[in-house]
Amino acid sequence: MLHLDAGVAFLVSESREVMNVRQASQYLGISPDTLYRYITEGEIPAFKLGNRWKLRKTILDRWMERKMSQATARRR
Repeated sequence: MLHLDAGVAFLVSESREVMNVRQASQYLGISPDTLYRYITEGEIPAFKLGNRWKLRKTILDRWMERKMSQATARRR
């Protein structure tokens, strides 16, 4: 059995275009509970595949860019 350390596993999840909630929360650096709240409040776009939430990495990247821009604008 191949064992990957957390850093390598994180890099693998970073390269995925579609992530589950656990992967996306690690990518964003927030808890899964916080991510579920953002999804249900419409803060972060997500879609359901079956009964599981999925998130696209490109959309998460755009969301983070918007958040950083808003934070920068507020500091001015």
